[in-house]
Amino acid sequence: MKWPRRSGILVHPTSLPGSYGIGDLGPSAVALLDFLHAGRQRLWQVLPLAPTGYGASPYAAVSAFAGNPLLISPQRLVEDGLLDAADLIDHPAFPAERVDYALVTPWKMALLRRAHAAFQTPAGDSLRPAFARFAAAQRDWLDDFALFAALKEEHGGVAWTDWPPALAARDEPALAQARARLAGEIAFHRFAQFLFERQWSAVRAAAHTRGIKILGDLAIFVAHDSADVWVHRQLFQLDTHGQPLVVAGVPPDYFSSTGQRWGNPLYRWDALAATGYAWWIARVRKALELYDYIRLDHFRGFQAYWEIPATSGTALGGRWVSGPGEPLFAAIRAALGSVPFIAEDLGEITIGVVRLRLRLGFPGMRVLQFGLGGDARNPHLPHNFTRDTVVYTATHDNDTTRGWFDHLGERERAHALAYLRTDTEHIVDALMRAAYASVARLAVVPLQDALDHGSAARMNYPSRAGGNWEWRYGAADLTPALSHRLATLAALYGR
Repeated sequence: MKWPRRSGILVHPTSLPGSYGIGDLGPSAVALLDFLHAGRQRLWQVLPLAPTGYGASPYAAVSAFAGNPLLISPQRLVEDGLLDAADLIDHPAFPAERVDYALVTPWKMALLRRAHAAFQTPAGDSLRPAFARFAAAQRDWLDDFALFAALKEEHGGVAWTDWPPALAARDEPALAQARARLAGEIAFHRFAQFLFERQWSAVRAAAHTRGIKILGDLAIFVAHDSADVWVHRQLFQLDTHGQPLVVAGVPPDYFSSTGQRWGNPLYRWDALAATGYAWWIARVRKALELYDYIRLDHFRGFQAYWEIPATSGTALGGRWVSGPGEPLFAAIRAALGSVPFIAEDLGEITIGVVRLRLRLGFPGMRVLQFGLGGDARNPHLPHNFTRDTVVYTATHDNDTTRGWFDHLGERERAHALAYLRTDTEHIVDALMRAAYASVARLAVVPLQDALDHGSAARMNYPSRAGGNWEWRYGAADLTPALSHRLATLAALYGR
């Protein structure tokens, strides 16, 4: 496809401001869109919107199809008549600058259950037809996910492999009994997914009325403890007990000297091919319901992926194994037409990965922080860009640009200042300007960089088990001055 010249901001909805412990899809999301519109930004990038599991990581979701119920706006539920304003008054003392998942999750889920109870009364009459349409349209994944979520709660949150063997193996009589026993909880989880879809659709429509496209993230892998793996065991490399034989990760890289052992189960690409890649096609179809552009996380894994024995404690014992390559994307194109994919082609990129991306016609990614080390041939420097590029000052996995610069060595710092013809005080602004001025079709800046925040605002530390995905900004951060600065950059460089 022909990509327009756009610029935008990367900020996940969990980072939005508000009184209820976590960013949500209510007024603060619309306020962000108004800010982007005033700043002539025509792109909003989000991380995966799926319900999170261990470590609250959106890249280790418990479903590749479901939405995160923690993003549902309590204020919108009041507007729908499912909650009273008084229901929102008595809440824990949530920190404003970060998400405390241990505090917010039980409160939010209890609130959603209260809304579900109201939905079953005449207060829910006006929403019932929309719910019925949603449930029918999403039946292929919704019923299995709701059953999975209900069973997980019944068993105290343990992994599905630790459930009674008949349930873990999806023995049909055991599942039928569970559906009858847990009918109320299953109905609740179906309803929560309806609320998510209803609110996200409203946010996306609001973006479109402001001329803003949404760039979403499609994680290549799913969590082992997920509805997808439980339902589709035959598509993953598991032993007879459902445990992974091999897991995903990457070899030693920029982020870790021992590599990254992500732990996600790896696909049986032969089994997926035998189905015509039906599960992947369904997954991309769902993503197109949520996003306008789709960033393919860890694109190099489609050409070759790092396979780690499940018994290995680090990524060092892994090996490269060929991925599905072009046949997967040919099947997606045949089923869905031309999909606006962006390839996250970072890490150890070989000529094979480059050739696959070019044959498929997907734009690649460049991160300015990676380029400023002294080598003029570095592909992450703007003078080496091609137009089929999405440029970032940083991503959610990097330190903020201010934090990155503060931790640079003397030689790298001198090169950055010389290349950008700037000084220490203005380094972040200079990096943003370089992104906007480049030939890259899309330029994306994390909100933390637009705000010139330091390392305390970092979103994720790869390979760190806890303390990630927590950062939130304040409503007062989105100032008219910042909006004007972004608008000036967009106007100067034709974005």
